[in-house]
Amino acid sequence: MKIVQAASELFPYLKTGGLADAVASLAGTLADQGHEVAVFLPGYRAALEHPHAAAAERRLRLKIEMGDEFLTGDVRVFSPRKNLQVYLVCREEFFDRRQPYGNGERDYEDNADRFIFFCKGVVETLRLAGLQADVVHSHDWQTALLPLLVRDAERKHGVTLAVKTVFTIHNIAYQGLYPRGVFARTNLPEELNNVDGLEYYEQTNLLKGGILFADRVTTVSPRYAQEIQTPEFGNGLEGVVQAREHDIVGLLNGVDLAVWNPATDALLPARYSAANLAGKRICRTELLKRCGFAVDFPGPIYGMVCRFAEQKGLDLLLANQTFFHRQDCRLVLLGSGEARYEEAIRAMAERSPAKIMLSAKLDEGMSHLIEAGSDFFLMPSHFEPCGLNQMYSQVYGTVPIVSQVGGLMDTVTDVDAHPETGTGLMCPPTAAGLRAALHRSLTLFADAPRMAATQRRGMARDFSWKNAADGYARLYQESL
Repeated sequence: MKIVQAASELFPYLKTGGLADAVASLAGTLADQGHEVAVFLPGYRAALEHPHAAAAERRLRLKIEMGDEFLTGDVRVFSPRKNLQVYLVCREEFFDRRQPYGNGERDYEDNADRFIFFCKGVVETLRLAGLQADVVHSHDWQTALLPLLVRDAERKHGVTLAVKTVFTIHNIAYQGLYPRGVFARTNLPEELNNVDGLEYYEQTNLLKGGILFADRVTTVSPRYAQEIQTPEFGNGLEGVVQAREHDIVGLLNGVDLAVWNPATDALLPARYSAANLAGKRICRTELLKRCGFAVDFPGPIYGMVCRFAEQKGLDLLLANQTFFHRQDCRLVLLGSGEARYEEAIRAMAERSPAKIMLSAKLDEGMSHLIEAGSDFFLMPSHFEPCGLNQMYSQVYGTVPIVSQVGGLMDTVTDVDAHPETGTGLMCPPTAAGLRAALHRSLTLFADAPRMAATQRRGMARDFSWKNAADGYARLYQESL
């Protein structure tokens, strides 16, 4: 099949979270399976500076209609592996910035224009380059207009750009919600500017367009596909999702074992496997050393890597900071995001500098070391469409402590409830729930044989992207 993917992030060229890993792994695995895959990414500064992009050729000059004006851009193309091409849609005004979505304090005010331009650039490239895709698959609100724009361009130009369109909701909490006047920048027919189209309470909702008008809609876990049809998790779009209930399917993301594999991970000081965990002990020592802790500390190490956002349950962590201040344990946190959480966690770390370390930045190497060197990994999310770190943790022999929501429930089995098959600890997404799970973790850690058995069961699970990619390939084929 000829498959086109479009997303606002793609590892290793631009990453702020799991979206980048998921799209890269899906595209790469499909390419390895023999499909012809093209991935479109905005021409961010970081992407253009990546060594792969050094050989990128300027393929097209774009002239994009945006409301009552035309804006120009370039398309640069390179091929990082067989059967895979990466297309960068470039316009310096929009994408030559240090961060992809905002300055750390607030989102860029022109994000609607930036991503409408990107989507139109994808469609125009499909038309001018004659890519003739079997499937155009777009991800999250930044590319949610693609299904509509593809069909609109086909109507205007009398061509076929894609046989089918697929849209994936990675996180329904982020919807691309803008003033209603933004609709004019899409140049779509005015009949779509109503409640049956992109209009949402007198605003323009870009995510809504992807849900309503793609041929098939997916989410990143089976449970999340059900959750977002409820008021608790639907973020106001549960009715829109329910309208597509027969066309929506939940497909779990996977782990790219070329990147996340303790037996081959070049970012670790030592490699290891379920058969021999000696390397994990070396990683633990290096993590303690990197954090400035005593390297012979015998107690449990808790790790957490995430965006500092409400979704991730940081309020629950902060509500339980007494546990980390009082217990003989260590806590390592890596991430950045909302200033209120960063400031609160920094204050928590400053209160117990001998026990808690915060690294408030994006650091791929450190994220691998935390996964490998920790005994437990914290994911007390209020909601989690899929989650990747709980899978990484199990692959790395680190016991995840997770909330009973979304993809976390699809990928973790509680060891106390299921002693023979358990791979982690699960709890309700409440402060009391997390507190109970933390105390259960102390009991588990104190029972070395049971702890080791839990680790090895996690490492034996198959989270490879082959399973996930096979599910998408079947969906594409069924749609065609």
